Amino acid sequence: MKVSVVATVLDEIHTIERLLDSLVRQSRLPDEIVIVDGGSTDGTIEYLRGRRKREEMLRVLVFSGVNIAAGRNKAIEASRCELIACIDAGAWATENWLSELLRAFEDDPSVGVVAGSFRSDPANDFETALGATTLPMPEEVDPEKFLPSSRSVAFKKSAWSSAGGYPEWIDYCEDLIFDLELKRQGFGFAYAREAEVRFRPRPSVAAYFRQYYLYARGDGKADLWPKRHFVRYLTYLTAPFAFALGLRNRLLWLVLVAAGILYIRRPILRLCRMTEGWPLERRLRALLMLPYLRLVGDIAKMTGYPAGVRWRLERRKRDPR
Repeated sequence: MKVSVVATVLDEIHTIERLLDSLVRQSRLPDEIVIVDGGSTDGTIEYLRGRRKREEMLRVLVFSGVNIAAGRNKAIEASRCELIACIDAGAWATENWLSELLRAFEDDPSVGVVAGSFRSDPANDFETALGATTLPMPEEVDPEKFLPSSRSVAFKKSAWSSAGGYPEWIDYCEDLIFDLELKRQGFGFAYAREAEVRFRPRPSVAAYFRQYYLYARGDGKADLWPKRHFVRYLTYLTAPFAFALGLRNRLLWLVLVAAGILYIRRPILRLCRMTEGWPLERRLRALLMLPYLRLVGDIAKMTGYPAGVRWRLERRKRDPR
C-alpha cells in the first residue's frame, strides 16, 4: 500500500525541521512527502529546498497566496499514491503514526477514511492548561461520532476526488466540511487511536483568542453547529440574571457553582492527568487558569460566529446559488 504524506506550510521555519524529522523516522516510511508552501518569507522555502537534496522522498511545491484547503488540494493532486495521509504544519508525528493509519485500511479494505489522534505537547504551565481546556484526549474520543482533523488523517485519493476535494472557498473549518461530505457520500470511517500526532498549543492568550475566533467564524461561514452556538449565547445571556438571583438564594448559588464546575469538569480531569507528579502549588495554579481560558474561548467563539454568518449572508446576496 503506497502512501503520500501531504502538508501545507507558511512561515514555519521554527517547526518545519521537527515535522520532517518525524516523517523520515517513521517505522513505516512514506513513499513520498509532498509539501506545499503558501509563499513563506521567513526562510521556510529555502530550508525545504535544501532538505530536498537530502531526502529523495520529499517534494516541494510553492503556490504563493493559496489558503490551507487549496494548498492541500494541490499537494494531493501532485501526489503519486492512492493513499493520502495529512498532517499539519507545526505538528510532529509519533514513530508509528503512519503504520497505525495504514493498519486500519489493511484490516478493513472497505474503509475510505482513517482518523488519527492528536495530543498537545505543551512547553509551559499556560500551554498545559490550554491543552486541557481545548483538546479531548485520544482515549476520550467516541469513534462513531469523531470527525477527523486534517492534523492527523488518512484517506483514499478516490474518496477525496469523489468529495470534490477540500472546499477552497473557506479559510477555516475546511477539514470539517470535507469530513461531512465524505460522510454524506457514505465512505466508511475508522479511528486509529495509536496513530498519534503532537503539537504545541498557542503560546499566548491573544493567539488562543484569534485561533478560536477564526474557528467560530468558519462555523458561521459554513453554517456549522448553529444549535451549539445558540446554546452558548443563551447561557451567557442568562448567566448575569442567575448570578444576581443567586446572591439572594444560597441554594441557587450552590447550583450555579456546581454548574460552573460541571462546565469545566473535563478540562479539570484532563489537567489532573497531564500534571500528575507536579507539586501541589503548581497544579493549583494551572487549575485556576481553566475558568479564565474557557471564558476567553467562549468570548472568541461568540465574537467570531456572527462575523462568519454576516459573511455568508452577504455572499448569498451576491450569488444566491
